[in-house]
Amino acid sequence: MMSDMRALLTLLLPLACAAQPDPFLHWLNQKAQHQLDQRDRTIAQITTRAQADARRAEVRKKILDSIGGLVTYNGPLRSRVTGTIKANGYAIEKVIFESLPGFYITANLYRPATPGRYPAILVPAGHTQEGKPEAQHLAANLARKGYIALTYDPIGQGEREQTYLPELGRALSGGGGNEHIELGGRSLLIGQSVARYFIHDAKRSVDYLLSRPDVDPARLGVTGCSGGGAIATYAGAFDPRLKVAASACFINSFRTLYTGPTADSEMTLPRFLVNGLDWADVFNLPAPLPWLLLATTEDYFTPAGAQPVYDEVRHFYKLYNAEEKVRFAVGPGPHGTPRESREEIYRWMNRWLKNEQASSADEEVHLYTNHELKVTASGNVDGEPQSRKLYQVIHEEYKATRQPKSTADLKAKLNTLNIAHTGPAPQLTNGQFESEPGITINAKLHRPNETGRRPAVIVVEEKRLPVPLYVQRSQSTEAIVEGYKSQGYIVLEVEPRDSPAVVDGRPFLGNWLTNERVEIIGGHLPAMRAHDILAAVSLLEKHPDVDPAKITAYARGAKGFWLLLAAAVDPRLKRIWLDRTPISFQSALESPLTNNLFEALIPGFARHWDLADLKTLIGPARIYSTDPTNWMNKPVFPGPGHHYRHVGEPIITQHVH
Repeated sequence: MMSDMRALLTLLLPLACAAQPDPFLHWLNQKAQHQLDQRDRTIAQITTRAQADARRAEVRKKILDSIGGLVTYNGPLRSRVTGTIKANGYAIEKVIFESLPGFYITANLYRPATPGRYPAILVPAGHTQEGKPEAQHLAANLARKGYIALTYDPIGQGEREQTYLPELGRALSGGGGNEHIELGGRSLLIGQSVARYFIHDAKRSVDYLLSRPDVDPARLGVTGCSGGGAIATYAGAFDPRLKVAASACFINSFRTLYTGPTADSEMTLPRFLVNGLDWADVFNLPAPLPWLLLATTEDYFTPAGAQPVYDEVRHFYKLYNAEEKVRFAVGPGPHGTPRESREEIYRWMNRWLKNEQASSADEEVHLYTNHELKVTASGNVDGEPQSRKLYQVIHEEYKATRQPKSTADLKAKLNTLNIAHTGPAPQLTNGQFESEPGITINAKLHRPNETGRRPAVIVVEEKRLPVPLYVQRSQSTEAIVEGYKSQGYIVLEVEPRDSPAVVDGRPFLGNWLTNERVEIIGGHLPAMRAHDILAAVSLLEKHPDVDPAKITAYARGAKGFWLLLAAAVDPRLKRIWLDRTPISFQSALESPLTNNLFEALIPGFARHWDLADLKTLIGPARIYSTDPTNWMNKPVFPGPGHHYRHVGEPIITQHVH
């Protein structure tokens, strides 16, 4: 099972450590490291407990504001046990309960065979698709040592796959990590973080433990590895009922995480670095809660990256006279919890919950199959009464928190995004131009055979990419370029800034990682790309062969959002062509799955405006729309104002501009 876990985790993490040069990532990392330098100066000023308390209050507020606050629902759990396995010295109960109405958690509860009242440990699973069985060796050992251990399926894993199709027998999204990211995108769209639901699941799991008469409410702990380690950290930080915590194999400072194995949406909080935060801040929040921090020698979350986190937490705990309540241990081998790490966990829990009155030796236990441990009859919570998906919960949150704002407010918002290009016109040299200092854009200029000043068009380039069979294969923009050239246009093909090396080819997500990296330092990648388009306008405007009164632009799909942003702030774009561009953000929130949402993601935008508001600001005369789509690239028919191609119609026609 450990080898399977490592293989899956390798797939779940991005190809962030590619050796090839990445100028845009280098540019971003300089900003990230500068923000971390500023944070270091702030932390260095904390020398008293009163200052530490003030820092904790500030950090808590920043995190809660960034994620949209904690979910406040505290209704009935409606828990039930669907089966029990009697094992050697312990039993495994198959448990299901509600985190939110109709939003089910499937779990296995490991308890000693002898009746009594026991300390309890919450054990959220890491990023294995099977979910809760991943932690069964540790949970069974805890039960044999006199603990109750609850290991459960995180959202998107095990029996809680969010895009599970019975006809396929699998999740359409490709896996839990993909679902975390895709759901993370729509949470950001409404100004929240999907992490708030992972935190709520942990809180409700503690609620379930406390509902049991065999659990001692004064002796509760939490432990997890990788994604489960992040959940354990959130639980320890935000649930004061927990008295001890152990987090493994995800702990690193963003000094190394930013260009390294930056994790998916529930493990990377919005605006984290621009808010002056790093992971040590999260561990410091519940000080002096006893924390065990774990790493392994060959992990991509390296011990060297974890050491500064531990050092800072220990220094912080010293202000509370509690240095002995934080420990750092490094086990052998790759990502995971080897025997040595598990025994560190047992010792830590024994110390704080059992007065060291239990063995810390790791024992061999029988490992059950995923099928044997399943809780629901079908193997997925879809079959439960009134079962809901997280996308539906997020859509309800959108409707409850939506605050429409005016076109004037939208214009003011756009002015804060640094979209406009106000510097000198860039020069095209060797197929590149500089959009802003340090940002080089690839571009190709095509001239028609005609002489004299000509109309010009910017084409946001799209290459033909290999994709899984169940995703429509992307078309290149080559035919668009040729069509414009045949009509006498000067064409500038532009590739706005990107980090293409980190795109790992997973379906539906696009380059989510670059968007995440930009967002946590306070930027907005679509706005940056709109700026690149306007830099291209400046380039064409000064070109001797271009008629500056006739500059237009073309983009396909979600990239059309970049054109909308650019045209909304700059009238030099006389007309834009949106081809197969999604019709609204609301449709993304209503859909069980989206494709390339991150290409058009500005956090919080959809709470106040939609794409129609941008179109109103631009004016319908400046927009040409063909085959508008939903967020799965399927044409939709929202009403007049759009052109639909019939079968065999040329991709570009004389009446486009």
